[in-house]
Amino acid sequence: MRLDKYLKVSRLIKRRPVAKEVADKGRIKVNGILAKSSTKLKYNDTIEIRFGNKLLVVRVLEMKDSTKKEDASKMYEIISETRIDKDEEA
Repeated sequence: MRLDKYLKVSRLIKRRPVAKEVADKGRIKVNGILAKSSTKLKYNDTIEIRFGNKLLVVRVLEMKDSTKKEDASKMYEIISETRIDKDEEA
């Protein structure tokens, strides 16, 4: 499944165009490598997403084309969620 679609379906990012934009700006890594929105995800991949001053790291557990809101959180496991100081970005 494409990265942008996974982020939307899993509700990590609410809309697919936003997921595409975030990925294409270099704010997402898959298995430690910068990812584009078209990157193909596999089971057990690790995704790092930078949201402003927050870094979210999740592991892919499931891949479904559509989910109910209650099932979306079962698609991934949160590994870490940390704040990034402005000094650390440089």
